[in-house]
Amino acid sequence: MTLSTFTILVPLLELTFSEAKIHHNWTVSEDKSLSPELACMCEEGHTLIKTLAKGRPWFQHFALLLLVWHSALWTVQEATPLGPASSLPPSFLLQCLEQVRKIRADGAVLQERLCATYKLCHPEELVLLGHSLGITQAPLSSCSSQALEVVDCLHQLHSGLVLYQGLLQALAGTSPEVASTLDLLHLDVADFAINIWQQMEDMGVAPTGKPTQGPMPTFTSAFQRRAGGVLVASNLQSFLEQAYRVLRYLAQP
Repeated sequence: MTLSTFTILVPLLELTFSEAKIHHNWTVSEDKSLSPELACMCEEGHTLIKTLAKGRPWFQHFALLLLVWHSALWTVQEATPLGPASSLPPSFLLQCLEQVRKIRADGAVLQERLCATYKLCHPEELVLLGHSLGITQAPLSSCSSQALEVVDCLHQLHSGLVLYQGLLQALAGTSPEVASTLDLLHLDVADFAINIWQQMEDMGVAPTGKPTQGPMPTFTSAFQRRAGGVLVASNLQSFLEQAYRVLRYLAQP
């Protein structure tokens, strides 16, 4: 409490305790019941209390009670965990982690089959083609540990999943060898997006309208479609790796 706070309280205390006749020659050093931390706090305010207590014999005792109450409240606030996961149910986070693991496994299968069947094993060699086709990467900047905002992170995570849902849909017909894997991957990404959306609705932070997928790439050859599959799978894996890290961080007790 500041001096101005005590000054404001004095007239009120005089009115409330005008009949009180409390005489207490308390000193911090003599009170063995206080913890070292509280004793230190009280010692610093003792001079101020003594000054304000002149002519008010009950004030010193009452001021000590206020200090004890303030210290207890401060201690409780300091001890209360304020982790970023406090607003997200553990069951939701665990389900998300499981969904991420499943999608990453599906994506790895897609990459392996495209590599084994068409020798498209190095997505870094196809980056320029990806730019020309309009295959973009979904950002997760709001989910970084330096600037983590849970609500913004959920929004960005959902928007990214919607983007990859559209990209996977655009890859339909790539080849019979990967058709079943693409279908499963598309379904799992859609389920994950629905899960994120439902959680935002439960929290009352869902956007007014669902995000659109935006323009999808147009493939003019079988090679472009297969190369696009490699790039989409690689970008999705990077996106999910970031998502997994933040979800695991949020799931920590």
